[in-house]
Amino acid sequence: MPLQKLQLKPGINRETTSYTNEGGWFDSEKIRFRFGVPEKIGGWIKATTNTFLGTCRGLHNWVDLTGTLRTGVGTHLKYYIKEGENYNDVTPLRVTTSAGDVVFAATNGSSTITATDADHGAKVNDFVTFSGAATLGGVVIAAALNQEYQIVSVPSANTFTFTAKDTDGAEITANSSDSGNGGSSVVGAYQINVGLDETVIGSGWGAGIWSRGAWGSASDMSDASLLLRIWEHDNFGEDLIMNVRDGGIYYWDTSANKATYARAVTLSSLSTDSTTPTIAKKVVVSDRERHVIAFGCDSETSSGDQDPLLIRFSDQESATIWESTATNTAGYLRLGSGSEIVTAIETRQQMVVFTDVSLHAMQFLGPPFTYGINLISENITIISPLAAKAVDDFVFWMGIEDFYVYDGRVQKLPCTVSAYIFDDINLFQKEKIFAALNSSFNEIWWFYPSEDSDTNDRYVIYNHVEKVWSYGTLARSAWLDRGITDNPIAAGLDNYLYEHEKGLDDGSTDPVSAITSYVESSQMDIGDGDKFVFIRRLIPDVTFQGSTSSSPSAAFTVKARNFPGGAYLESNASTITQSAAATTTTVEQFTDQVHIRLRGRSFALKVGSTDTEVQWRLGSPRVDIREDGRR
Repeated sequence: MPLQKLQLKPGINRETTSYTNEGGWFDSEKIRFRFGVPEKIGGWIKATTNTFLGTCRGLHNWVDLTGTLRTGVGTHLKYYIKEGENYNDVTPLRVTTSAGDVVFAATNGSSTITATDADHGAKVNDFVTFSGAATLGGVVIAAALNQEYQIVSVPSANTFTFTAKDTDGAEITANSSDSGNGGSSVVGAYQINVGLDETVIGSGWGAGIWSRGAWGSASDMSDASLLLRIWEHDNFGEDLIMNVRDGGIYYWDTSANKATYARAVTLSSLSTDSTTPTIAKKVVVSDRERHVIAFGCDSETSSGDQDPLLIRFSDQESATIWESTATNTAGYLRLGSGSEIVTAIETRQQMVVFTDVSLHAMQFLGPPFTYGINLISENITIISPLAAKAVDDFVFWMGIEDFYVYDGRVQKLPCTVSAYIFDDINLFQKEKIFAALNSSFNEIWWFYPSEDSDTNDRYVIYNHVEKVWSYGTLARSAWLDRGITDNPIAAGLDNYLYEHEKGLDDGSTDPVSAITSYVESSQMDIGDGDKFVFIRRLIPDVTFQGSTSSSPSAAFTVKARNFPGGAYLESNASTITQSAAATTTTVEQFTDQVHIRLRGRSFALKVGSTDTEVQWRLGSPRVDIREDGRR
């Protein structure tokens, strides 16, 4: 028979068996489909050599009036504003004590310091900064006390403990002379309570994260402590508004704080405050109308009492005037469907609002009503507050069992990997799932925790122009599309930020390591599969354009089996000629052909690379194949 060109349907298909999906692709790792053919995704490098504390679940960048690029980084422990190489801690304060409210007690031979402060409101892992303390009399000197500490345990409502350290961060042990209490001028500045980096299911003994509290003590599972910490943030001019989900709303004034990076303050503390919300699920600044919009917030008359279905918006061009009057555009709406607002996404024309069971379109009307809202669809789901992404006037999101798109109406996205993805999600940690836009390649990525993982370790990609899917493994917790920056920025679980589509390799290691990438076809046969095939040679078609290696290569593997449910036959040690079912050989850029000997009822092709400095893109390889009888 003549050479057979392998032109396979683009996209991965796991909705059928490999045998049924003849002429398509069945498995992938770190590849994308572009113009119908698979290629390796781009690499990544560290955006900075410095790290941050906590797991990042919120990124936002902007350029101030001086042209300085800043990036907001919200973790479950802190909020930072990154400038250049530095992460500047601007985490808001919860309370600052009066001088003398805090006293210390040390124990000889121990590094544990007990602080006493009546009704301190602190939790394990919270941060507090002390000032005004005097030496305890021994090695625990004033400079050691007057710095930031993370709380280790909370024995009571009036006491907590921390581990003493010197100014270089090294642990120190008190001696017998450390008998003082720090004096009468100690001030404690408590940062807002930290959040969780794991979703807590249920309450009571056994709920929450192992070792969260002291052994034998009751675990604090009340209020927002059950919620995965998610930060939302947006710009009001060059200033930053940020919000902890189901928590406070904060403001960072760029012009006033850019030199010192003072801490963010509550929005309601600004001098022009007028019934500003103090709690919300999400805060957005509308790009066109210049209103600050709070979703799932407290009302004008009941400050602090959260209504999960209430939407409030400020007066136009004001972040602090929220009292609705006949002379301004401030106001409110309340949704009548669902039990809570999950998230809201701004498109070019409207604000799309999700509840736990419905979708609404919020549009600007102008005075006197300012905004109106319409119910678009009921009986829809969204798997997490971060699982939706807008592309122009389209909104794509992941539901509990399906992918969706809103383009004026709600539609389920046809997905060829749906069962494969949704059967592999750890639904206990579904709130960690987030959508990411990679606009250079017309892609929406969803990162999710697989069934056996508590952290995001896998992704699925949808190319919304070519309408094809692929998937792979990668640990990321937050993502920013390119725009202000040349390339996307993502947060790793190792507390680094990474610049993606940069280079060809995995820049999380030093030196860089190879990215394992491959794509594997479904089974192919002759006719109805009643005859054996004999494969004599393979003519590869692959380009290495963009590679920096002097001799880039990709591995082509052809493997055969006799029955759809049977195992692939064994291969021998030869890399050129295989007498059994699998032949693997390295294909150089200018390789003419690869001679193989392979026999079976069906065969599959796998192409990939495990080398550094390699970029590959598949074309239309050909195989020399002929019938070889029925037995």
